[in-house]
Amino acid sequence: MPSRMRAEIGEQPDALRRTLDSLLPQAGALEALGRETRQVLFIARGSSDNAAVYGQYLCSVRAGRLASLASPSLATVYRADLDLHGVLAVAVSQSGATEEIVTTLRWARRCGARTVAVTNVAGSPLTEAADVALITQAGRELAVPATKTYTTQLAALAVLALSVGRGASAGPAGPGLPGAGLEELRRVPEAVEAMLDVAPAAEALAGRLTDADTLVVSGRGFAYSTALELSLKLKETCYVTAVGLSYADLVHGPIAILDPGTPALLVAAADGPMLPEMTGLARRIAATGADVYGIGGGQELAAVCRSTLPGPGLPEHLAPLALVVPGQLLVEALARAKGLDPDAPRGLDKVTQTDP
Repeated sequence: MPSRMRAEIGEQPDALRRTLDSLLPQAGALEALGRETRQVLFIARGSSDNAAVYGQYLCSVRAGRLASLASPSLATVYRADLDLHGVLAVAVSQSGATEEIVTTLRWARRCGARTVAVTNVAGSPLTEAADVALITQAGRELAVPATKTYTTQLAALAVLALSVGRGASAGPAGPGLPGAGLEELRRVPEAVEAMLDVAPAAEALAGRLTDADTLVVSGRGFAYSTALELSLKLKETCYVTAVGLSYADLVHGPIAILDPGTPALLVAAADGPMLPEMTGLARRIAATGADVYGIGGGQELAAVCRSTLPGPGLPEHLAPLALVVPGQLLVEALARAKGLDPDAPRGLDKVTQTDP
């Protein structure tokens, strides 16, 4: 019997189609928020925090807005009094019920921010604290590791960022980005569907990694969010000490941990300014004697890796929505190869409450 996680990975194309059909009509409301705000603050934990890293890059590069990640403890522990006027606070939570995230969004609103909730549950507490709620249409997710809820979060953040970018022309941030590529999002579900065919190659790569206790996962730019998400999945589902690092952080010291017993998994889009750097990193790691594996990156990355899983043909700024899928397939296959249940990692629940 296939695992629930594997089944839910396969449901992602339809979940993305439903989500885009639901959220694209809200572009106008998000564009209006873009006219009222000048920077974006993302509030999230866990997989949602990795999705927020994607949103941070997308808002900065494609919407021309300074974007940053919040520290929820500023609200929940320190109760800091900040001036958040002109800030668009975006809280991301699959369940919409993580109290720390709900509390932080309410705090942001009290401090003067406009607010957006990204969640898979309509009517959840998070939506009540938001000016606009982006409800993803992933359907119920039964496996503890987030897959379809994660990719639909990415889709919601893409709608948000590209809409805010369209509204920037009339706002304090200065010239916007006309068109902003919203219609390009319609290509994503088909690209994700194509990635499901990578499953046999993911099984083969899982066989090579079964004995690895430590693994370095790295990406840069838009793909950095994917590296972080796969690192988290490898830790929580396969019990591998997976170190998720950006290219820059890796080469500033931690690259020293790579050796013949510690492989690296590099993640890259098929185009964009980061691809030559990731290819050069693969060469540098291979020179240490460590095995280097890749996800995406096209022929350039494949030529210097021991093996790679194909990535999507999407432009760099949309690639993470499909680039994560081969990694999800790898994680699910590796868990089974290690005799683990990918649906129910030890010590984890579907809804995590951070603070007691």
